[in-house]
Amino acid sequence: MKSLATSTLPRPARRALAKLGRDIAIARRKRRISTVSMAERAFLSRSTYGKIEKGDPTVSVGAYVTVLAILGLVGGVEQLADRGNDALGLDLEEDRLPRRIMPRRRKRGSP
Repeated sequence: MKSLATSTLPRPARRALAKLGRDIAIARRKRRISTVSMAERAFLSRSTYGKIEKGDPTVSVGAYVTVLAILGLVGGVEQLADRGNDALGLDLEEDRLPRRIMPRRRKRGSP
Protein backbone atom coordinates (compact mmCIF):
# COMPACT_ATOMS: atom_id res chain seq x y z
CA MET A 1 0.00 0.00 0.00
CA LYS A 2 1.37 3.38 -0.98
CA SER A 3 1.89 5.94 1.76
CA LEU A 4 -0.32 9.02 1.96
CA ALA A 5 2.85 11.04 2.53
CA THR A 6 3.55 10.98 -1.18
CA SER A 7 0.08 11.80 -2.47
CA THR A 8 -0.73 14.50 0.08
CA LEU A 9 2.62 16.26 -0.02
CA PRO A 10 2.37 19.70 -1.65
CA ARG A 11 4.04 19.95 -5.05
CA PRO A 12 6.72 22.47 -3.91
CA ALA A 13 7.67 20.12 -1.08
CA ARG A 14 7.91 17.16 -3.49
CA ARG A 15 10.14 19.21 -5.78
CA ALA A 16 12.33 20.29 -2.86
CA LEU A 17 12.79 16.70 -1.68
CA ALA A 18 13.55 15.50 -5.21
CA LYS A 19 16.19 18.23 -5.57
CA LEU A 20 17.64 17.36 -2.16
CA GLY A 21 17.88 13.71 -3.21
CA ARG A 22 19.63 14.61 -6.49
CA ASP A 23 22.03 16.91 -4.64
CA ILE A 24 22.84 14.19 -2.12
CA ALA A 25 23.53 11.73 -4.96
CA ILE A 26 25.86 14.21 -6.67
CA ALA A 27 27.69 15.01 -3.41
CA ARG A 28 28.16 11.29 -2.73
CA ARG A 29 29.55 10.65 -6.22
CA LYS A 30 31.91 13.65 -5.97
CA ARG A 31 33.31 12.07 -2.82
CA ARG A 32 33.63 8.70 -4.59
CA ILE A 33 31.46 6.94 -1.99
CA SER A 34 29.43 3.94 -3.13
CA THR A 35 25.76 3.67 -2.23
CA VAL A 36 26.51 0.52 -0.23
CA SER A 37 29.21 2.30 1.77
CA MET A 38 26.99 5.33 2.36
CA ALA A 39 24.12 3.15 3.56
CA GLU A 40 26.48 1.34 5.96
CA ARG A 41 27.91 4.60 7.32
CA ALA A 42 24.41 5.96 7.93
CA PHE A 43 23.20 2.65 9.45
CA LEU A 44 20.49 2.44 6.78
CA SER A 45 19.44 -0.33 4.45
CA ARG A 46 20.54 0.05 0.85
CA SER A 47 16.89 0.44 -0.21
CA THR A 48 16.26 3.23 2.32
CA TYR A 49 19.36 5.05 1.14
CA GLY A 50 18.11 4.68 -2.45
CA LYS A 51 14.84 6.31 -1.39
CA ILE A 52 16.81 9.26 0.02
CA GLU A 53 18.51 9.83 -3.32
CA LYS A 54 15.05 9.77 -4.95
CA GLY A 55 13.69 12.30 -2.45
CA ASP A 56 11.14 9.91 -0.97
CA PRO A 57 9.00 11.68 1.69
CA THR A 58 8.45 8.46 3.65
CA VAL A 59 12.07 8.43 4.84
CA SER A 60 12.59 10.10 8.22
CA VAL A 61 14.13 13.53 8.47
CA GLY A 62 16.70 11.99 10.78
CA ALA A 63 17.93 9.71 8.00
CA TYR A 64 18.28 12.65 5.60
CA VAL A 65 20.19 14.67 8.23
CA THR A 66 22.45 11.72 9.03
CA VAL A 67 23.40 11.39 5.36
CA LEU A 68 24.00 15.16 5.11
CA ALA A 69 26.25 14.97 8.18
CA ILE A 70 28.29 12.17 6.64
CA LEU A 71 28.73 14.30 3.52
CA GLY A 72 29.71 17.32 5.62
CA LEU A 73 26.64 19.27 4.49
CA VAL A 74 24.59 19.35 7.68
CA GLY A 75 25.35 23.01 8.46
CA GLY A 76 22.54 24.39 6.33
CA VAL A 77 19.89 22.27 8.06
CA GLU A 78 20.00 24.54 11.11
CA GLN A 79 18.89 27.46 8.94
CA LEU A 80 15.87 25.75 7.33
CA ALA A 81 13.22 27.18 9.63
CA ASP A 82 15.34 29.72 11.48
CA ARG A 83 13.09 32.45 12.87
CA GLY A 84 15.47 35.12 11.60
CA ASN A 85 14.86 33.93 8.03
CA ASP A 86 11.07 33.76 8.44
CA ALA A 87 10.06 36.84 6.45
CA LEU A 88 6.33 36.18 6.79
CA GLY A 89 6.61 35.58 10.54
CA LEU A 90 8.63 38.76 10.98
CA ASP A 91 6.05 40.75 8.97
CA LEU A 92 3.18 39.34 11.02
CA GLU A 93 5.02 40.15 14.22
CA GLU A 94 5.61 43.70 13.04
CA ASP A 95 1.92 44.10 12.15
CA ARG A 96 1.00 43.24 15.76
CA LEU A 97 3.12 46.00 17.24
CA PRO A 98 1.10 48.63 19.09
CA ARG A 99 0.63 51.90 17.24
CA ARG A 100 1.08 53.95 20.41
CA ILE A 101 2.54 53.20 23.78
CA MET A 102 1.01 55.12 26.65
CA PRO A 103 3.04 55.89 29.78
CA ARG A 104 1.96 54.01 32.88
CA ARG A 105 -0.14 55.91 35.35
CA ARG A 106 1.38 56.43 38.74
CA LYS A 107 -0.54 55.20 41.72
CA ARG A 108 -1.73 57.81 44.21
CA GLY A 109 0.60 58.26 47.06
CA SER A 110 3.66 57.11 45.14
CA PRO A 111 6.55 59.56 44.86
